[in-house]
Amino acid sequence: MPSERDVPEVVVLADGDWPSGRVAAALLRQARCVVCCDGAARRYLAGGGMPYAIVGDCDSLDPAIAARHAGLVHRIAEQDTNDQTKAVRFCLERGMRRIVILGATGRREDHTLGNVSLLADYAAEGAEVRTVTDHGVFDPLAAGTTRIASRAGQQVSLFAFDPATRIGGEGLKYALPERLRLWWVGTLNESVGESFTLRVSQPALLFRVF
Repeated sequence: MPSERDVPEVVVLADGDWPSGRVAAALLRQARCVVCCDGAARRYLAGGGMPYAIVGDCDSLDPAIAARHAGLVHRIAEQDTNDQTKAVRFCLERGMRRIVILGATGRREDHTLGNVSLLADYAAEGAEVRTVTDHGVFDPLAAGTTRIASRAGQQVSLFAFDPATRIGGEGLKYALPERLRLWWVGTLNESVGESFTLRVSQPALLFRVF
């Protein structure tokens, strides 16, 4: 789990709910560099931050900010990806692979679902990436077996985007179904010890509560 002592190599700051939880706020404050999705730049600058870059299609970037910080703006006009993906790929192209995404949830539920579902795609492109919220952390799971550090009583949810995904594991309170045929089927489980193991036949998404 991330902690307030961590110093991220890079934070991608999206334009959802502002990171205000103890851990999320510390990660933003202590990051070595911050890449803002264009809509997040206004709040970050207003709070005294200076982004390493402002990345996106710039449709929600204040023109005054675009002019004042023109050297930081990287406009990517294509509409096949969202601003979060543009920012993550910007980092990858510059060799920054250990990425923490903040501000990816809240405000609009469709953006939330889209943003967190993209983590598996970023991992497939070589990113060591996770999304941290005020309440917990989303991590992509690669196909195969993964042992995950935890604590007794920690709330855990598992999501798969292909209903044919086969799953299994040990160390959780409730038995896992053979397949995650619907999104809710793997939610609201609980760790019974200091770790648990998950096996998935295809990439999946894990959420753990702080």
